[in-house]
Amino acid sequence: MKRLAAMALVVTAAISLFTGCSGSKSGGAESTKLVIGIDDKFAPLGFRDDKNEIVGFDIDYARSAAEKMGKTAEFQPIDWQTKESELNSGRIDLIWNGYTITDERKGKVLFTKPYLKNAQVVVTLAKSNLTKLDDLTGKVVGLQSLSSAADALNDNPVKSKIKTVTEYADNVLALSDLKIGRVDAVVIDEVVIDYYMSKEKGTFKLLDESLAPEEYGVGVKKGNEALLQKLQKALDDMNQDGTAAKISEKWFGENKVLK
Repeated sequence: MKRLAAMALVVTAAISLFTGCSGSKSGGAESTKLVIGIDDKFAPLGFRDDKNEIVGFDIDYARSAAEKMGKTAEFQPIDWQTKESELNSGRIDLIWNGYTITDERKGKVLFTKPYLKNAQVVVTLAKSNLTKLDDLTGKVVGLQSLSSAADALNDNPVKSKIKTVTEYADNVLALSDLKIGRVDAVVIDEVVIDYYMSKEKGTFKLLDESLAPEEYGVGVKKGNEALLQKLQKALDDMNQDGTAAKISEKWFGENKVLK
């Protein structure tokens, strides 16, 4: 009798465990969540405001797209140097924060169609006598590590003339060192430095020549074409119904979203 009772307890426990596991996978909360990896120091696309809340163009854009997909966007700040690893490990569902489309990255992730144009430019202090790319000869230049800024600089002949390239975890640190004279110039996204120049008038200036034009897209894990198609449809719908234009006008004063 005791033996039968013990067996019954084992079976009951096994059923409870199975039911609990099944419930956690199909509970709905996880299936409707879209975890988005961002650089939270990339104004005006994704950054923290005075209340430490994550805001920006890409934040509003991603949240609206998620809603159209019947999902809830959850923003996860990540180390930008490990963004593809975060995506491929499944810790995030998307890379979405000024993520430049490059041939190298196309080998690592799936991309949506481009949604914003950008360029890599060189910024220095307003009082500096630097005006063109050749003026970087013998200078110390800063940039965000493992960013498209590094790719743009490496592809330009001026790279061989620069004294030192200093890499930073984010653009905020690079600009801080520029202001105190630790670097002579910073290679940075045009959309980013435009924001800082509007906030700190008279502090910075751009060199006359840019390094490279580029476009932003959203990164999806290789093999997840279903998610890519649903996301692209949401972005296309946002273009058609005016949602994308409204968000762009809020952050840029005009509609910069590509169709």
